[in-house]
Amino acid sequence: MEKFVAYILTSIYAVFFLLTLVIFHPIQWFCFNVFGRKAHKISVDWLQFFIMRCTNILGTHYTFTNQYTIPKNQPVIIVANHQSMYDISPIMWYLRDINPKFISKKELGKGIPSVSYNLRHGGNVLIDRKNPRQSLPALMKFGENIEKTKGTAVIFPEGTRSKNGQPKPFQTKGLEILLKKIPSAVIVPITINNSWKLLKYGKFPMGIGNHLKLTVHKPLKLATFEDKAKLIEQIETTISSAVEL
Repeated sequence: MEKFVAYILTSIYAVFFLLTLVIFHPIQWFCFNVFGRKAHKISVDWLQFFIMRCTNILGTHYTFTNQYTIPKNQPVIIVANHQSMYDISPIMWYLRDINPKFISKKELGKGIPSVSYNLRHGGNVLIDRKNPRQSLPALMKFGENIEKTKGTAVIFPEGTRSKNGQPKPFQTKGLEILLKKIPSAVIVPITINNSWKLLKYGKFPMGIGNHLKLTVHKPLKLATFEDKAKLIEQIETTISSAVEL
């Protein structure tokens, strides 16, 4: 019965989700080309808000828990586990004050209304995971820009999404580059729970009635850690220990 209802709700969700992407694509273009990056950022923030509202059709609700103050006057590296594409919007919406930027595979940089446009023009970085000659310099440049602009980088060190919520071991190369290129960063570990359940049946139908939770852990000042390997291990333990299985 649940799966039958899921088919109906997913069909309704798909209509509103696609409409949201199509409507916000020209809005983004107009904001970026006429009013500049600040206006574009606002349009992207509201895109995330409406994407989240679309998932409410599926019975999804969100809890964002943050007991800490994240500084706005220095670079930030957000490190999180990765369960699905639905990790992105809540991070962008709830942490919109620090304007998170993402590391994404280059394939997403074209063909998807709104999403591809933001990835290309919103200060994110597109990398070819199969080509280190492209991806490593691009990641280094991204880190240098975050350091220079006191921006916020988001990285999912697991590399690929967990299809059942079980944390995967960190692939540390990308995080190591960011730590090297953003030496003044504050690191913010985040644990994401239950977003994988939106895709527990696959892309169609989607899972219904899920409680997606994001928990922000205590920020860490990179400069206070001499041993970066131990720091990465600490971050991984902090994030994975809060995953609900």
